[in-house]
Amino acid sequence: MKVTQDFSTYSNNTPFRLRAKVSFLTLALAAGSFLPVVAQTTTAKATDSTTPLHLLQPEYPTPYGKTTVEEITRVLNRVHAYLEATTPPGLVHQQTGQEIKDIKKPGSDAIFKQGDYRLISYEWGVTYAGMLLASEATGDKCFSDYTASRLKFIADLAPYYRAQMKANTKGSNPIHSALEPGALDDAGAMCAAMIKAQRAGIKADTRPLIDNYIDYISNKQLRLSDGTLARNRPLPNTLWLDDLFMSVPALAQMGKLTGERRYYDDAVKQVVQFSERMFNKEKRLYMHGWVQDMEPHPQFHWARANGWAVMTMVELLDVLPNDHPGYEKVLAQLQAHVKGLASYQAGEGFWHQLIDRNDTYLETSATAIYTYAITRAINRGWIDKKAYGPMALLAWNAVATKVNDKGQVEGTCVGTGMGFDPAFYYYRPVNVYAAHSYGPVLLAGAEMINFLKGNKFEINDSSVQFSSR
Repeated sequence: MKVTQDFSTYSNNTPFRLRAKVSFLTLALAAGSFLPVVAQTTTAKATDSTTPLHLLQPEYPTPYGKTTVEEITRVLNRVHAYLEATTPPGLVHQQTGQEIKDIKKPGSDAIFKQGDYRLISYEWGVTYAGMLLASEATGDKCFSDYTASRLKFIADLAPYYRAQMKANTKGSNPIHSALEPGALDDAGAMCAAMIKAQRAGIKADTRPLIDNYIDYISNKQLRLSDGTLARNRPLPNTLWLDDLFMSVPALAQMGKLTGERRYYDDAVKQVVQFSERMFNKEKRLYMHGWVQDMEPHPQFHWARANGWAVMTMVELLDVLPNDHPGYEKVLAQLQAHVKGLASYQAGEGFWHQLIDRNDTYLETSATAIYTYAITRAINRGWIDKKAYGPMALLAWNAVATKVNDKGQVEGTCVGTGMGFDPAFYYYRPVNVYAAHSYGPVLLAGAEMINFLKGNKFEINDSSVQFSSR
């Protein structure tokens, strides 16, 4: 009996294929028979001496090292198409459902035409900003048109409903939260998006709404004695980490729009004073809530709230003058937070619902926010692309797997208040109609496109690497 083997040549850096033929002898022996055979090839055992085992391909649960601008653009287009179809800018009569054509005189029973998501909310403020950035990154005007059409629609409604409120006339008011905000959730993200749209050249008379929003943030929202923005829920004098994003980007954008330094000063103060109370310097993570009269503080490092915090610092540094006395302090805080977040990324590319508790579920909206914030920080030169580029790319690839064929984003935690026990966070529902992912996915994809346009990654010894070039 003669057995031969045919191997392709290989080196330590070159993959090879092991070619083997199953011999008649092998089959005969398996059946307990002995038949005359000619020389055949048998399967060689893969060992360290016959195979470059380090080049074997892992079974990654998330696409690894295969990201292209074209693929990202297709994901963003799916999201846009879904939202364009399911968030119509229109009014209907509440009783009949009949469409109202004259939106400048809608009458007393007008409501928004029902879609999958609300047109005025902090989630949709992020979405409007995401559409603007996606348009900038892709060069496709359909994204900015989405924002322009809806912000113009809201602005066109404002005079009628402002007059209705002034006259104390009874009737529906679909834009009540824009004209009379009752919380930072009503004001901050919508305000920031409107200013960004105005700066991008979108023609909509949003300035009265902008001024109204910023007046609420600056003068009407509850504050602690040192000026830190606070709420009286769930307990008196409570700080919500979420409120950094519901205030600071609007203040920062107002500083950029008007040139008035007081807005920058307030924005920096919020970041510094929230961080002094809520940032765990050992873990480099923020707790979700802080209560003035609570000691000790249970620390639950909720992922999306940490996302709002890291995005806040990126949004602030984007417009904060370099010579502002708080610039370096905010930059150092951003760098510390990013370092903390990086240490908790799961192998699938996502982050957990509670960042430091691996038995909580993997959550999409927070992962998308981190992707955007970290990638933008790389693009602005605030953090090292060699250190953080691979993890940002992996995070985007993870997020992209959650955008389904319809353009919906899956795996998103629903709106979440503040809790002081683990079960509250562990078992928060996940729902495809949770609005919190859409803006972050658009922002993350757009910023990743900008990153890949200027930086090429390579697979070096099987891993993603970004060079200094």
